[in-house]
This record gives sequence, structure tokens and C-alpha cells, in this order.
Amino acid sequence: MAKEKDLALGILDTIGGIENVELVTHCMTRVRLTLRDEEAADIDRLKKVPGVMGVVVESTLQVVVGPGLVGKVAKEIADISGVEMGEIIPADVSAPAMDGARPDNKSDNKEEAARIAAKNKEKYKQRNNTPIKNFLKSISHIFIPLAPAFVAAGLLAGITSVIANFITSGHLAGDSWQQFNLILNVIKNGIFSYMAIFVGINSAREFGASPSLGGVIGGATLLTGMKPELPIVNLFTGDPLIAGQGGIIGVVLAVWILSIIEKRLHKIIPNSIDLIVTSFLSVLITGLLTIFLIMPFAGFVASYLLTAVNWILSVGGALSGFVLGGIWLVMVMLGLHHIMTPIHIELINQTGMTVLLPILAMAGAGQVGAALALWVRCYKNKPLANIIKGALPVGVMGIGEPLIYGVTLPLGKPFVTACLGAAFGGAVIGYFGNVGAIAIGATGIEMLLLIADGKWWIYLLGLITAYLFGFLLTYFFGVPKEARQPKEA
Repeated sequence: MAKEKDLALGILDTIGGIENVELVTHCMTRVRLTLRDEEAADIDRLKKVPGVMGVVVESTLQVVVGPGLVGKVAKEIADISGVEMGEIIPADVSAPAMDGARPDNKSDNKEEAARIAAKNKEKYKQRNNTPIKNFLKSISHIFIPLAPAFVAAGLLAGITSVIANFITSGHLAGDSWQQFNLILNVIKNGIFSYMAIFVGINSAREFGASPSLGGVIGGATLLTGMKPELPIVNLFTGDPLIAGQGGIIGVVLAVWILSIIEKRLHKIIPNSIDLIVTSFLSVLITGLLTIFLIMPFAGFVASYLLTAVNWILSVGGALSGFVLGGIWLVMVMLGLHHIMTPIHIELINQTGMTVLLPILAMAGAGQVGAALALWVRCYKNKPLANIIKGALPVGVMGIGEPLIYGVTLPLGKPFVTACLGAAFGGAVIGYFGNVGAIAIGATGIEMLLLIADGKWWIYLLGLITAYLFGFLLTYFFGVPKEARQPKEA
């Protein structure tokens, strides 16, 4: 790695040092640098640095070093800064070598770069640096950038669900309403149908892999092109794989594996063929692992979970409602919620309603209660408060993704307390029993339109219970200390 390190140090030496760099990224052939003071860069000297093929000065300073080498050089600069590539480099990173007395040899440069990186990493390291907190930090970095899309698509999903419920209940009729609803669904599906791709891209950024390759792996879980007559078989059960099996967490795991493979290959593949060979092998190996291990394993778990669900239903009562309401969000995250769709349909065909859906809908209500508690306790945290304000309306209508991935899951504790709130709501509906929905596809408060036999008041009581317990449990036990710290939007 000496060549990449020397080239990175040579570039920095001509542009005012690492203290003058605000952001470093790269494309196919160019290291892209956002400078704090463009006048401090000596472009003529930069062009003469060994390994620099050219320099382009636009909104960013683009240093052409060629394919294969570009990612390694950009990573070296990021390592020197002490932050991950693509993150803002703190303005107070400084070094004596950049203050006038520049080192005269590469050895001094390397020692100085190591000192800067160590200083900056130590400064920004969390005191309680545990695997769980690191996991939640990664989840936050992956999903928070998607919050605006979740909120926008969630509002559309809520509107389409309300229209569909009115059509189902007979309050709306006509082809024009059907067509209008279809159009809104098409727009909404831009995020929800292809969320795996968005998550794959953001996961790759978080783990240091190529974002485009992360998107490919996320897209692979959608099984695009697989035909019913020629399915991909689950190695564990022999059943056909289902698109999305493994869920969003499966995508994150797969892209984490991708990042490990890609980084290893970058070290051993020659720069001249690195772009082609590393990209190809990384996608091929990770894709095969995803399709033949990660997704089948999720299907394997789902089959046993289905057995457990049937047993819980046979027990009945408040206990079954508590368990089913409490585990539903976890099932959604792992992509195991697909196993419930045929059960709902079969129940509706046999009895005219599904008694499962009202219980499982409590999961969203628990999220709403938890989000309200966070809003009250963390009102000084403006970025979090803004996300909650945008996600709450769609959460009330039963669209849970904005609250799950934008609020509770990244914070950790509120996700647990939200699940417990949902469990209490499910227990209430389970206690009364025989509360069913005449159609699937809607949850939240709008499902009141679809509750059979006039038992909507029991469902409403369950919602209020889940709201209340989600709020109380989160307010007293589920608000992380760091979330309460004041932050400007």
C-alpha cells in the first residue's frame, strides 16, 4: 500500500494539507476533494506529483489517478483524516507540518499522517463503544438519509390505502377512482418496492464498499426475472425462494459481506484490472451467498416461525395476542412477514375475515406511541423531531417504515419499547377474540373501515392501548441519553 499512501500524501502536500480538505470521495478515475480554501491549492505542483495523470478544477478538485488506484488513494486520504470516506472532515484537524514547516521526507509525512488520524479518531470515538451501539450507529447512517423518501411514500401509501378501503367498503365506486389509486400506487412503489436497492447503496457507503455494487446486491434479493415455472429453490426446505426473503436486515448483512470481499480483492488484484475483476468477483461471490445462504436461511426460519404462529393461534386469548403483536416488527425487518399473506387470504376465504391482521396491526400503533414519547422527551433534538413530525401521520395510517427505519430502530431502545406497546395492544384484541378484518392491505386507524361484525370498537381499544403503552414504556425506559442532547436542524 506504500504507493497509494505516498500518492495520497503527495496530493495533500500540494493542496494545503488535510486541514484544507472538507470531504473526499471518488468516481471511476478521479479522487474528488472538496476544499475549504481553494486558493491554498497549488495546482501546478499537484499536476507534477508522481501518479497524478491530470487535474480538473470544477465545484470540487478532481485529481485523475486512474481506475483501480483511485479508490485506494481516496481511502488513504480518508484514513489520514480519521473519518470514513464521504463524511465531513472536522475543521480543526491540523498538523504542524501544514502550518509552515513541511516535512522534508516521506517518512515524516507518514508519521505526521498517522498522528493526525489517531488524534481525530480518538476525539470522535464514543466512550461506550460497544458492538450494539456500533450496529445502531450503522443502522442510523443507512436509514436516516432515506427518511424524506419514507415520509413522502408513506403519505402516498396512506392515501392509497384509505381510497382502497373506501372502495372495498362501497363508499367509493367507479373506474376513475381505481385508476387514480393505481397511479398513486405506482409513485409510492418507487421506494417501497425497491427499498432493498436503496438500502444496499447506503449500506455500501457505510461499510466502505462501492455504492453501486451494494445496490446490485440489494436488487438481487428482489429475484427479478425469476419465473414461477422455474423458481430458485431454497436449499434448506426445497421450497421456492420468495422475493425479499431475508428482509432489509438480510440486505445489510449481505452488503457487509460484500464490503469485506471487495476490500480484500482490492489488496490483491493489480490496479490495471482492479475495476473489472474486483467488481465482477465481489458481486458474483456475494450474490451467490445471498441467494443460496442468506435468503434460504430466512426462509428456513420462516417455516418454523409459521409452525410457531399456528401454535400460538391455537392457544388463543390475550397470550397469543401479546406474542404476535410483539414480534411482528421483527418479522417485518427480517422479511418474514410474507409468510402471513397466504394465511390471511385463507382465513378470509374460509371465514370471511382474518383475525390475525388486527392483532399484527398493533405493531404500527406501538411505534406511534413510542414516537410521541420521543417527540416529548427529545424536542431539543431538532433533526429527530423533524423526522418524527413527518413520519407520525403516516404511522397513524399504518405505514410503519418511516418510524421503524427513521426513528425507533436507529435509536435501539425505542424499538424494543414500541414492540412491547404493540404486544399490549395485541393482548387486548386477543382477550376479546374473534376480531377480524374483511380484507388485507390496510392497518392503522384506517382499518376501522374493514373490521367485521361491528367490532371496530375492540380494534380501536387495542390501538389506544398500544399507543398508550408504547408511549409510557418509551417515555420512562426507552429514550437514549444521546437522543435528548440539543441539536440544530
